[in-house]
Amino acid sequence: MEWSIAFFFNSILFGFGLAMDAFSVSMANGLNEPNMPPHRMCRIAGTFAAFQIAMPLLGWLGVHTIAAAFSAVHRYIPWIAFLLLLWIGGNMLRDGLRRKVEDSVPAVGWRALLVQGVATSIDALSVGFTIADYHAAAALTESLIIGAVTFAVCTVGLVIGKRFGTILSGKATVLGGVILIAIGAEILLRSLLGA
Repeated sequence: MEWSIAFFFNSILFGFGLAMDAFSVSMANGLNEPNMPPHRMCRIAGTFAAFQIAMPLLGWLGVHTIAAAFSAVHRYIPWIAFLLLLWIGGNMLRDGLRRKVEDSVPAVGWRALLVQGVATSIDALSVGFTIADYHAAAALTESLIIGAVTFAVCTVGLVIGKRFGTILSGKATVLGGVILIAIGAEILLRSLLGA
């Protein structure tokens, strides 16, 4: 692996590709909490970015240490993501149907946010397999670029979600739950169809 413009360009493209699930979930989070303050937006986008940094590094480390264990888990990654998003989306649906419009409790707590972070970044684990021939500095650099792109993309998703959440008001949590379940189903279907 050589440092080149192509390396940085490919890392940015990887970042955009991997951030799309996190973007959709960020939109759902913004939709469910239209009055979300900026510091909470940074916390949510930062959580997604942190997981997008960690997962490729874990995959890279796995290839260099315990490749057999990671390859055995690889085929279950879409199922894990689907089940996690189904659980979170189902809880949001239930809460949205029960919650009154005037309730101002944050839609996503810390535990749910961490589960969302894992669910949306678990496919980034496989990036570690594709960068296995990179030296440690290049693997870290690529992961940091992916994380930076994810942070920016998720911030945009939160802003868009907040905008529509204000318009949709009381139905936003239900819609957000449906969106998360749909994202999980899409991840699973893409995997089953080999796309």
